[in-house]
Amino acid sequence: MRLLLVSPQFPPTNAADAQRLRMLLPHLAAAGCRAEVLAVEPGNLAAPLDPWQAEALPAEVPVHRVRGLPLAWSRLPGLGGVPARTLGALDRAGSRLLRRGGFDGVYVSTTAFGLFRLGPRWRRRFGVPFVLDYQDPWVNDFYRQHPAIRPPGGRLKQAVSDRLNRFHEPRVLRHASGITAVSAAYGRQIRGRYPWLQTLPELVLPFPGEPADFARLPDPPPWPLPFDPHDGLLHWVSIGRGGPDLAMALEGLFSAIAGHADPQLRRRLRLHFLGTSYAAAGRGIPSVLPLAERHGLGDCVLEQTDRLPLSQALSCLRAADALLVIGSSDAGYTASKIYPYLLARRPLLAVMHRRSSVVDLLQRCGGGQVVTFEGDDSPGTLAAAIDGRWLREGAHTRVVPLRHAAFAPFTAQAQAGELTAFLRRCLQP
Repeated sequence: MRLLLVSPQFPPTNAADAQRLRMLLPHLAAAGCRAEVLAVEPGNLAAPLDPWQAEALPAEVPVHRVRGLPLAWSRLPGLGGVPARTLGALDRAGSRLLRRGGFDGVYVSTTAFGLFRLGPRWRRRFGVPFVLDYQDPWVNDFYRQHPAIRPPGGRLKQAVSDRLNRFHEPRVLRHASGITAVSAAYGRQIRGRYPWLQTLPELVLPFPGEPADFARLPDPPPWPLPFDPHDGLLHWVSIGRGGPDLAMALEGLFSAIAGHADPQLRRRLRLHFLGTSYAAAGRGIPSVLPLAERHGLGDCVLEQTDRLPLSQALSCLRAADALLVIGSSDAGYTASKIYPYLLARRPLLAVMHRRSSVVDLLQRCGGGQVVTFEGDDSPGTLAAAIDGRWLREGAHTRVVPLRHAAFAPFTAQAQAGELTAFLRRCLQP
């Protein structure tokens, strides 16, 4: 099977939505898939570069890169997003590749959802089927269901974006041959919105873990870390976005530390929340530190809004004294970072909605402590649970064994075979 993989922010661009394909690509050939990648030139993207990510890409896989409108155009209204500046260039390049023939299908894997529209265009012109990768919901009902929470970018921007998303999604899905999704909730939401899609093939495929990433990390790291792991303090690390939907988990965590932590632990403790904003470097607004300050923890909680290169992020996980996975009040939220957290083999606490898939994963595979909450729980109740499962009796100092046989299906090698088999079923004539 020969596939065209569309991933605009592909390495060496440092972008979260390219990680699935980055990890799977070295294993696809062994699974019976010949792939080519269609991406955007890194200079046309706002994301920083991380050359380390590209070092392990298979040399035999062609990566075709296009130039969209220059990055400077992103300052103009309506051209800030990747789809607005690159859709035409990707369309032209993909058309040239598909016109030559030989491709069995297209797999679009990105959170720049406007680029999903390439699928129907190419199917209409060349008869090539396509499958879409839902790493996040394209249409998100969270802010409709929680009107008191202000969305990032403001309500007007969210309303306009939501209207466009609801217009385009059904028109694209009507022609899709299947979807993959990091959470089973996304497929349920889609079928609830569009009953006529009940038979659309779906594969729930969380982001994989790649043990080779840690094996090839230089030790000591040649890049700076946000903390000194040898300074005698205790560094607990959380890497990933902030946001109002994380408030319940954060309130419970901060209440537990402020109200239950041993004074000696409290004096040595430093909590690092890294890469909490999607905004351009230097322009992020802290969303975690204000909550910490309300609990009197402003001296031990440090928030860095700028995103980290993956190489630096993985080095932080390995150097930390403990790891924190902060869950959303949205039950469908899947913390894709859980797999590298488990592979880092550090003490780990996950504070998650009871119906999150992360809860089931940790119960099956081990590797960390998990404390759950429901939407109507109070921060005090959650704090007491965190105290019992994490703070007492030194649980925060112990690595929970990882059951490797149970974890094996979530590795990149295993998922490459699973994805290839699914795409072959979806794309066959």
